[in-house]
Amino acid sequence: MNQKIVSNGLWHNNPATVQLLGLCPLLAVTNTTINGFSLGMATLFVLICSNVAISLIRHLITDEIRIPVFVLVIASFVTATELLMEAYFYDLHKVLGIFIPLIVTNCAIIARAEAFASKNRPLPALVDGLSMGLGFAFVLTLLGGLRELLGQGTLLAQAHLMFGERLNWITINVVNDYQGFLLAILPPGAFIGLGLIIATKNAIELHTQKSPATKTNISTQ
Repeated sequence: MNQKIVSNGLWHNNPATVQLLGLCPLLAVTNTTINGFSLGMATLFVLICSNVAISLIRHLITDEIRIPVFVLVIASFVTATELLMEAYFYDLHKVLGIFIPLIVTNCAIIARAEAFASKNRPLPALVDGLSMGLGFAFVLTLLGGLRELLGQGTLLAQAHLMFGERLNWITINVVNDYQGFLLAILPPGAFIGLGLIIATKNAIELHTQKSPATKTNISTQ
């Protein structure tokens, strides 16, 4: 069961590329790899904690008040995340701005609370939160890297915001003297980039579905 939960979160039911949930932060802050990765990690933390907490109290929540309770639980962990980022990653906190508290309204988190955590035991809820969070964070990071590469010709720019000045050297200048592709770092570039990622995923799935059928046809001839 856990293997199925993990595969759903990372690939088959990825909240960003399949469910198309949480698109507001996904499209708004993914202009660099670090921004996408950091918001993805914050969302991952909230998703894991809220899933486990809601699973633990699921028998105490009546149907009439379940959504307000879910939002309250999620908001508590988002507040804790925001305070931690403000304390230890202040510059990064300023860059992400309003999109940290807006994690409360992320449909992907509320959807997992309603569809999975409120109906399952804590361990499967934790695995679901971890896999869904990793899947979402991966798409955020991938989209941020793609837009940064096309828009600035770099990868991991401003790494010091998350990893400190000692690791600022990990910034990679992929293309020297690159003039930049402005569309990539503007909002339309986010939509185009996400569309390319979804198209690539669908193409991979289509190829893997056809391969066994092709092999079967060859073997029967």
